[in-house]
Amino acid sequence: MTAPAAPAAPTAPGLRAALAADPALGAGNVLTKLIEHGAPLDGPGMAFDTAVDGHPAFTGLTLGELRTAVAARAAWFAARGIGPRDPVAVYVTAAADCMLHFLALSWLGAIPALMNPNIPGDVAAEYIRRLRAVGLLTDDAHRRRLAEAAPAAGPELGFAPDAVYDVADTGSGDPAAAPAPYRHHDEDPIAITHSSGTTRMPAAVTQTHGNLFVGTRVLRLNKPRARGTERILNALPAPHAAGIMSLNHAFCNRAEMLFLSRPDDGEAVVSAIERWRPTGVFGFAVTWAELARIDLSKRAVDSVSLWFNTGDCAHEPHIRHLVAAGSHDRPTARGARREPGSMFVDGLGSSEMGHSAFHITHAPGTDRYGRCVGRTHDFAEIRLLDPETGEEVPDGQVGLCGMKSATLSPGYWNDSLATHRNRRNGYYLTGDLLYRDEEGYYYHVDRLVDAVPLGQGQWLYTAMSEEKILKACPDVLDCTVVAMPTPSGVVTDVLLTLHPWADAHADRAGAVRAVLTEAAAATLRDVLVIGPDRLIVGPTGKVRKFLMRQRHAAEAGAAQATEPTEPTGSRTP
Repeated sequence: MTAPAAPAAPTAPGLRAALAADPALGAGNVLTKLIEHGAPLDGPGMAFDTAVDGHPAFTGLTLGELRTAVAARAAWFAARGIGPRDPVAVYVTAAADCMLHFLALSWLGAIPALMNPNIPGDVAAEYIRRLRAVGLLTDDAHRRRLAEAAPAAGPELGFAPDAVYDVADTGSGDPAAAPAPYRHHDEDPIAITHSSGTTRMPAAVTQTHGNLFVGTRVLRLNKPRARGTERILNALPAPHAAGIMSLNHAFCNRAEMLFLSRPDDGEAVVSAIERWRPTGVFGFAVTWAELARIDLSKRAVDSVSLWFNTGDCAHEPHIRHLVAAGSHDRPTARGARREPGSMFVDGLGSSEMGHSAFHITHAPGTDRYGRCVGRTHDFAEIRLLDPETGEEVPDGQVGLCGMKSATLSPGYWNDSLATHRNRRNGYYLTGDLLYRDEEGYYYHVDRLVDAVPLGQGQWLYTAMSEEKILKACPDVLDCTVVAMPTPSGVVTDVLLTLHPWADAHADRAGAVRAVLTEAAAATLRDVLVIGPDRLIVGPTGKVRKFLMRQRHAAEAGAAQATEPTEPTGSRTP
């Protein structure tokens, strides 16, 4: 008797339709749901820049191989009593270790608290204490970093010494011993990610099975697959909410994806593009600033047709540098023709927002810049509010961004005060200052904590000022505007980092002053050329202006005894 034929594996469009129709699908179970819905096990799983269980770096694991690696780690943790709703801190170096353990702990219904590997040891120790985690997964490098701040890592961080787990051990679990995957509800926490931290201590942001999947369901499953997302190089920080969303994006679209462990290293990103030949590159604004240092016309980046940004919106010169590189298919009567140039998708997002609320696409021929973050996605309701009254401001007037969306995080882990402090009139306050034009496009001018009042209704918007300075000074790679209150009023210094080919001694003070508003220009004291090593950045590479102001004010105050107080023009300290 002939055995019945095996059912045909679903095609990618059929699989995406099945996933879209599954109400139980969410941010915590895409891997197991893919297999449940019949995704071929020899299809794409994930690739990493480090070896995984004998698979060499830069070699893609199939979906079946990825499932085996995740199941082994889930079994290992289950054998140690980790189960549903147990928070486990994950403080590791490699993107592979971060993502594999996110998947393994989610399999169990546990809550991985994903920590950026760049967090200093003392900050990490305090952050872990506040989590009240049941355990810590780490590696040798971060164990040593923690030891300096908390010598008795277990007890001092709030859990038993045997609950400090070594990432080198977890792959030894038996995949066959993994329990059945946990059945998630939309409100179940599936991860704790962290903000960049305005001062030094990051905020622990709760992400749920439901909120972190809304964007993926609406934009990736219910719409055609975006061009350039067939083969993705992921330069987003793996522990960030954006890292989880990009992972699920690739899973649902059956795309190939390579995760990098050092997304803040521009040369490493370009080398990975040349080696892996992606069609799309995902990253934060710091990634594009790093790539701006590199002459892409001399590098093999022609495979890239899409650059995708989230988090802080990107600067115009950095975007133009990228869209001039790469290549794309142009339809013709004789079929698709490959031509130079690429697309850049920009937006504005945060861990708390769960998904960027805005989107705009740039190409070599487009010209809507000036920190335009585009229009809103269908799932986001945005109101620009007066910071004092909470009333909505009219078009053209700067207001504080208030957001309603199913993508929003439900709040901060173990911190109800911060959760409720950031809400008003039913809206989550993102902390961003924007204005909307008559066509419905939104423009980001600054973070509320970085904007400086100058009196008589005038403000210095540092982010918008930086945008204008970069456009006016093509030899400037990046800049930071540092405004400080003094007894005699606000003084502003502009700190510039230059392209390698720029003249460090050129006077740029006039060009800087010309693009500032009259009120802001009146506060300008100095224009300084600094090295990148002088910037104070957070774990995701974002410049921490609060700390820059503190340090620069102290240094400027010390120098006043020997230096003139009049503007000195552009100089190198």
